[in-house]
Amino acid sequence: MRWLSRFRNRALVFGLPILAFAVLAVFPQRYLAVATMTPSDPSSMGLSATLGQLGASNSVFGNQAAIEIAMRVANGVYVRDLAIKTGHLDKALGKSSLELERELEHRVDIRSLRGGIIMISTKDRDPKLAKTVVSSYTVALRSRLGQIAREQSAYKRKVLEQLVDEASKNYAKAQANYDTYRRTYRTPNPQGAPDSVNTRLLQLQGAIDAQKIALSTARQFYTDDNIQIRQLKAEMASLQEQLNQARSLAPNIKQDNVGSVIENTTRLFDLERKLGLQRSLYDSYQRFLEGTLVENIASDANLRILEPPYIETDRQYWMPGLAALAALILLWGAIEFYRLRPPVGARLEREDTHA
Repeated sequence: MRWLSRFRNRALVFGLPILAFAVLAVFPQRYLAVATMTPSDPSSMGLSATLGQLGASNSVFGNQAAIEIAMRVANGVYVRDLAIKTGHLDKALGKSSLELERELEHRVDIRSLRGGIIMISTKDRDPKLAKTVVSSYTVALRSRLGQIAREQSAYKRKVLEQLVDEASKNYAKAQANYDTYRRTYRTPNPQGAPDSVNTRLLQLQGAIDAQKIALSTARQFYTDDNIQIRQLKAEMASLQEQLNQARSLAPNIKQDNVGSVIENTTRLFDLERKLGLQRSLYDSYQRFLEGTLVENIASDANLRILEPPYIETDRQYWMPGLAALAALILLWGAIEFYRLRPPVGARLEREDTHA
């Protein structure tokens, strides 16, 4: 192209766009609004002990990384819609919701920094509008994470209410069976029956031994036909019969013996075990149910704002303009370098043309 062989024409072709892009990269001035935050957990708010006692120490998101969850939620359509409604951006920018969603998807930058920090930023010519957009995103993200936590807590509470209701019925049934057992055997404290039988056995054995000593002493002075000897023998026989009945292994409802105690205590221990299990389940489910109330209270405390929305003090440049500026400068420099040091083949061709 002969017209570009003159430096003045090349300067005109490249210089004007370079100058235009240099001006556009600086003017109009753009402002960068930034906000930084990090997902919070119960331990960071001093609620770990309380939630642990109430069975609500685990995060509703399970073992997944909170930073990844927050990033995915922040880049979702729901958060953009909520940010538009929160900041009334449709009125501020005069665009429809669909147009705003498409624009905000490209204009708002949400990144994850080291240390589990989330940064939300955007550039705009109006600093107040830029701060409004970032602030709306922050509020929308916190609101959405709180809504997810409340929905999960509501589902958890529904399940726990069913478990508490079932455990309450089982607990009442186990208590009724235990009370029926106590009424049947007419004792308020069935646990004391083995001790009572054991004490009775010791007393009977002691009484028999005492009767044997008394009978041996009486025989030193009287014969077996004596009325006192006969009385002592009759009393000892009666005591021995009572001892044999108490030691009997055959269950006897009318009188406590070893067999009755073994059978009754086996049934008693089974009832106590069932009653203790149902009481423990009821108390545990009730405590977990109370924990869901604390989870609801702490559901909105899911983000810690490290830096509220602010305007970056460094001057901002239009990056597409800087990129185009650099590309034009490199292209013009390459052309001038080519003209100063052309390849050997092109140099010979030029000499032949001039010749």
